[in-house]
Amino acid sequence: MKLIPETQMTMNDNVVIQTVPTLTYRVQREKEIVSGTLEELEAMKQAVFKILFTERYQYEIYNWEYGMELNDLFGRAKSYVIPEIKKRIEEALLADDRIKAVTDFKFGGGKGNLEVKFKVHTIFGTLEIERQVDI
Repeated sequence: MKLIPETQMTMNDNVVIQTVPTLTYRVQREKEIVSGTLEELEAMKQAVFKILFTERYQYEIYNWEYGMELNDLFGRAKSYVIPEIKKRIEEALLADDRIKAVTDFKFGGGKGNLEVKFKVHTIFGTLEIERQVDI
């Protein structure tokens, strides 16, 4: 007795590939609640935030490609941190296959901190991101 049916596809069969929406739960950081769902560009904005604020290798729930390494940059000179953080942001975000490019980096900030602005080009559109870190 066979429990799994056998099927054979031929070249004449019409196969429809359907794209499933990228729904994710809405995290409202200010209110400290999770409610509802987001999709497309709003979901990407939240995904970028989570990737950039998750220290890589620190949480067992995430694989080693998820997140960004920042801890070893504290106390380093800006001349070292600026090119390194650009590389790390690109590497962290491009691990998500919905993100196509990370461009237009601009750096600023004062003594002891670094502000970075950049664009994230996703399959749903472009996001302008701003992140400030203490160094």
